[in-house]
Amino acid sequence: MRRLKTKFNWPPKFSWKSITLKWTILTSLVISILFTLFAIISYQISTRLMIEQEELTFNRTVSEVTTRLSRGTESLSFNSSVFYLKESTGEYVGDRYYGANTLESSMMNLNSFISELSRPEMDLKVYNVDGDLVFETKNRFVPFNKEEQSETSIKTYEYVTGLVLLKPVYSDQTGKLIGYAQGFYDLGFYYKFRKELLQNLIMIGICGLLVSVIVSFLLSTYFTSPLRKMVKTLNNIETAHKTGLRMPVPKSNDEIYDLAMAFNDMIERMERFITQQQQFVEDVSHELRTPVAVIEGHMNLLNRWGKDDPEVLEESLSASLQEITRMKSLVQEMLDLSRAEQSDFHYKNETCMAKETIQTTVSNFQMLYPDFVFNLDDDDLDHSVEIKMYRNHFEQILIILMDNAVKYSRDRKEVIISASKSYQYVDVMIQDFGEGISEEEIEKVFNRFYRVDKARARHTGGNGLGLSIAQQLIENYHGTINVKSHVNLGTAFYLSIPYVVKEPAEPSAQKDVTE
Repeated sequence: MRRLKTKFNWPPKFSWKSITLKWTILTSLVISILFTLFAIISYQISTRLMIEQEELTFNRTVSEVTTRLSRGTESLSFNSSVFYLKESTGEYVGDRYYGANTLESSMMNLNSFISELSRPEMDLKVYNVDGDLVFETKNRFVPFNKEEQSETSIKTYEYVTGLVLLKPVYSDQTGKLIGYAQGFYDLGFYYKFRKELLQNLIMIGICGLLVSVIVSFLLSTYFTSPLRKMVKTLNNIETAHKTGLRMPVPKSNDEIYDLAMAFNDMIERMERFITQQQQFVEDVSHELRTPVAVIEGHMNLLNRWGKDDPEVLEESLSASLQEITRMKSLVQEMLDLSRAEQSDFHYKNETCMAKETIQTTVSNFQMLYPDFVFNLDDDDLDHSVEIKMYRNHFEQILIILMDNAVKYSRDRKEVIISASKSYQYVDVMIQDFGEGISEEEIEKVFNRFYRVDKARARHTGGNGLGLSIAQQLIENYHGTINVKSHVNLGTAFYLSIPYVVKEPAEPSAQKDVTE
């Protein structure tokens, strides 16, 4: 079956399929909508507050004018309007002024209130009882209309828009109508301010949109850069078979750092699995070649003439069955080795009781090999100690090492097992008194399919995978395995496996238990 190669193509930054462009457009759109809503709300609130403030000031001014003019008793005139508006001392009877100052000096000494009425936006008009204009601060056309101007409203006269209000003036002394006070406030400044505010908000919005587009593009490019590096790394691995490539890990301890670490860890696992698969295929093809050749030879022998010879037939069938049994054992051990290489992925959080597992395994061997003496020294290991290893894997390691100790023992049929607890580790030692291993071969005992004595290994059924399995399991659980041996004296294997560090009980809990 031909393998299909897939190249991961990351879309260009300005492609509609690109996350960068989508992120930029979406972020800019959201920012624009939020700013538009903010601008509309700010614009409405600002203009409303401003017009309310202007209307309040306008109403207060017209009310003040009405209050001052209400001191009169007769129909308002120009002279009386000036007199009452400036709050002069003295009296005004008929059309004559009686006071400390003359009327001319009073008009020249108008107080601050009259000066306020002289502002360009404000226009005050005073009418007598008949509706005739007797006083005005500005020469501006504002019609006299009691029905339309009885309440403050916005009107436009001769292309000028403003607030207008007409209020009747009643005498405080007689209660009779003595005239009317009309105010008009030009809102030109308000409309100019509103126009400039709208223009400024639009300009700020456009600038903000451009800035948001640029910032969003830069941020999206920055955040999608790890993805582009992932694609580039994957393509390089696929096209150039560069198994040593890794994604650069940023210094910042954030989500991108976690993503890069997870990506590199995934690549390492993939490479390890690929290597294990290749190694498995190579080992199977290499190790099965001999038994297959033996079986094939016996079958050819029987096919030619051996099937008629009972002795040859029995010998060939016996040898073939033996090789088939060895093949089954070999395949099983290779499957065990393949599973051992993946144990850190499937059982990394498993734990087991060290002392109980050791005692169970030793007890099983005492039953299987009653002619052997198994000396167990585990007094220094507490029953509550847990090791960071799956129980089945720990038993498998112990079985491999103890089985080797039994197989390679000579006259002295004794195996010593000791277990103790050291700093962060549980130490296990398994020692036999067999033939031992030379210094030249002791470094190779953990290699796959390596056998010290190949003839003896074939006789005892060994395939040279047991120690490889044990070493792989130990290393996957972050432990260590070492060996010391002397020829004709024996061999000792030393295991160190991390144990679970338990939190000390709180004083209150200890006190309750004691009670």
